Amino acid sequence: MPLFSEACNSPAELEARLRLHRLPDIGSARFRKIIDAFGSASSAFSAPASAWRALGVSAAACEARRSPDVRDGASAAMAWLERPGQHLLMWDQPGYPALLAEISDAPTLLFVAGDPAILDKPQLAIVGSRRASRPGLDTAAAFSRTLAAAGFVITSGLAQGVDGAAHQAALEVGGQTVGVLGTGIEKLYPQRHRQLAAAMAESGSAVVSEFPLDAGPQAANFPRRNRIISGLSLGVLVVEASLASGSLITARLAAEQGREVFAIPGSIHHPGAKGCHQLIRDGAQLVESIDHILEALQGWKRLPPEAIAKPRPVDNPLHALLLAAPQTSEALVTSSGWALSAVLQALTELELAGQVVNEAGRWFARRS
Repeated sequence: MPLFSEACNSPAELEARLRLHRLPDIGSARFRKIIDAFGSASSAFSAPASAWRALGVSAAACEARRSPDVRDGASAAMAWLERPGQHLLMWDQPGYPALLAEISDAPTLLFVAGDPAILDKPQLAIVGSRRASRPGLDTAAAFSRTLAAAGFVITSGLAQGVDGAAHQAALEVGGQTVGVLGTGIEKLYPQRHRQLAAAMAESGSAVVSEFPLDAGPQAANFPRRNRIISGLSLGVLVVEASLASGSLITARLAAEQGREVFAIPGSIHHPGAKGCHQLIRDGAQLVESIDHILEALQGWKRLPPEAIAKPRPVDNPLHALLLAAPQTSEALVTSSGWALSAVLQALTELELAGQVVNEAGRWFARRS
């Protein structure tokens, strides 16, 4: 069961807040306004409809207060919270993420499957196209592995493409990752990521949502959840995005929230690079290596230098081959027996970890 603050110190009040949360037209601001006006959610449900209307609450919300569906949904959420590893954080509880609490429209309730404590750890969001290219997916995975190894929690939206690649890569190196949903946790979308979400929740990472547990996919909710991705994070890294990508919304929200915005450039001929190039023109930091991110976040006022560990060395046989002699990517395919795509992904990770460098088309190993 969740911990309760003084403002929510009983199961009855928790149930009333869960009912209030399910009413139509009740966003974060109106939720707080109702609590402030009546002193508690329990008192609000005991007040007449006229008192609610005086606060500007819609007729639909006033009518739904007595709905059996609202009561049943709140009861189902109470039962969900009884199970291990399932939590509810509230904006007026001590356990609410401090960085997220600073944004103007922070969610009042946050459902968490997994470990809620990681929401207060230093996070870096990695976002990008749902239809990313293979090189884009490899780049997202390489940065995620290296940043996770450096001590960052990797945060994204559990969507297809770059999001999924970032989450999976963080888990592969034993790192932690947070998935922010645009649906309720019990109606996860896309369905193909159910196993990934379960692995996150079971391995010390977390899946979170501000929406009721049974809320299905609605187009308007996915851009809305992006403010939580950026709000939890110290910065947002955009790997590959078109000009119409929702990742640009996340980047804009990050800038408005005072977070760092990073973008990885690409070919001028690739449509998936145009969004990143636009962000760079608008002031995002151009990123070619993890050092560009570490240097920018080193000065973050809440993140002391010792909080960022340098990435762990990458144990990779290509490094041993390059210690023997510099080689081109094509030569490494021959000497390693690997496919070119595997060689390029490994070289990206080695470069991010500072173990190799490319000069005039040949790769050189760094010995320290």
